This record gives sequence, structure tokens and C-alpha cells, in this order.
Amino acid sequence: QLPDQQKTSESPLSWFRGVYLPPALHPLNKTLVKGNKWKDVDSTQEKRRSFLQDFCKKYNSRKKLQTHLVHLVSRIYVEDRHRVLYCEVPKAGCSNWKRVLMVLNGLAASAHNISHDDVHYGKHLRKLDSYDLKGIYTRLNAYTKFIFVRDPMERLVSAFRDKFEHPNSYYHPVFGKAIIKKYRHNADEEALKTGSGVKFKEFIQYLLDPHRPVGMDIHWEQVNKLCYPCLISYDFIGKFETLEEDANYFLQLVGAPADLKFPKFKDRHSSDERTSAEVVRQYLKELSKEERQLTYDFYYLDYLMFNYTSP
Repeated sequence: QLPDQQKTSESPLSWFRGVYLPPALHPLNKTLVKGNKWKDVDSTQEKRRSFLQDFCKKYNSRKKLQTHLVHLVSRIYVEDRHRVLYCEVPKAGCSNWKRVLMVLNGLAASAHNISHDDVHYGKHLRKLDSYDLKGIYTRLNAYTKFIFVRDPMERLVSAFRDKFEHPNSYYHPVFGKAIIKKYRHNADEEALKTGSGVKFKEFIQYLLDPHRPVGMDIHWEQVNKLCYPCLISYDFIGKFETLEEDANYFLQLVGAPADLKFPKFKDRHSSDERTSAEVVRQYLKELSKEERQLTYDFYYLDYLMFNYTSP
């Protein structure tokens, strides 16, 4: 059994250190994969892994990052039974991944009857930063670490649509009010009071503002700042664009029950059209050429790391 005590037993100073987790790329254990149908998915996976490793070697140049180890692993979910670590990237299939982790962990019989609130607010899954130093390092070294990413502009537009185009008791009063107050000239009283009706252009002004009136949020934070892919060496890199096949291949790799398949359903606003490249184009039309370029620059590292084509 791995040590389980909370991180509070550590001296606070011991958490602040120059963290460098060498990007050693472990070969994936493929002994549990059955049949030939995964050959193409596996080949794509190996290309993604070596691409990211090569990128990190060039970009990282073995620099140390002065940060809390706890902060580095704060988005990583732990599933001890199948020895996996999942770094959550919102708007890239994370709700369904958390459902799958709950099933793997024996917390639910099926991914299909777990509600959205249970997934995100139920506190059923443990995060890596809740373990002590030894527990964190042991799991980072021994478990299969995986991440699922998405085209940065698609992820951004998906987050905007989800949080600002539907009623939301958190994002409208917290982000919406601040955004409308700062970026909308002659805003009416109702908009200032509710924070509803933020326009995409206003949202982008907020995103690009070095003096944002309210902080960043995980739904549009860059993946390189959520999951630190050049400091934590991920064994498996899935993409939202090939979500189902990547996810089901990964479940084979880690020895998941044969009947567990990645859920296909859309977590919320299921009647909405999915955020596709075409939908993104419509939103980008609302921006000036300079705003589009600056938004791309904001996600530049994510584009490079995961080999996405610039828009």
C-alpha cells in the first residue's frame, strides 16, 4: 500500500523547490491489448509521444521551474486500482473521463447514470496533490499518466458557449459582470447587474488583457499551464478529435473491464451543435485580424506541443 497521509504532514518549505521531472519516455505496456484493430491508433500514439518529447527537449532545455510540486500536480486525478493518473483538460472530454475513472475505481457501476453535478462537485475522485511527497513521487513514477487535449480555438469557443451562452449561476455574476463593466461602453443596468449576454469579442478582450478584472479559469487556461507536459512525462496523449478510439484504446492498455467503453453522450446542452471548426470560424469573424492573431499567440505553445495546425 502506498502512504496515504495528507500533505499537511510536510513542512511547507519542502513544497517549494526547483522541480525538474525528467521527460523519460517509458515504453507503453501493451500486453493487455487484444487484436489488431488498434494498430493505427497505436502508431498515431507513438508519433504524438515522440513529437511532444522532441518539442520539450528543444523548448525546455532542461530548465528548472521554480514552483510548488503541489501546484504542478493539482489538476491530476488518481485512480489507484488501475494505477492511472489523468490530467484534466476542461472542454476535452473531461466530464466523461471522470465518469470512467469513477467506474474504474468501483465508485459506480456504469458511466451512464452519473450526473454532471456528481462528476464535478461530488468529490468522489482524489487528486494527486492530496498525497504526501512520497505518495506523489511514487505515483508519478509508477502509474500510467494520460492527458486528452483539443484544438485550442475549438476548446476556447466551446468554453465560451458553455459558460456565457447558457444560464450560469457562477460565470455570469463572477466573470460576466466584470467583463461587461470593463469592456462594454454604455452597458445597460440589467447587463451590469446580471452579467448575462457577454459577447465573444468582449470575452477575448478580457482574455488578452494583462490587467484582467477577474482571474483566469481552467476552462480557457492553456494546457501547458494546467498539465505541464514538459515537466510531467505523459505516457498517453489522447485528442478530442479522435476521442472515442483513443479512449477505448487507452482503456485496453490499462486493463479496464472489457464491457467498459468510453461514453459517447454530450455532457450538457446536448441539443446544441458541437463546437466544430466551422462553428469556430463564425465566432472568429467577430474579432479583428489583430485580435485573432493575439488569441492564437496566447495559445501558441499548446498549438506547438500537440502539433495542431494554426488557424
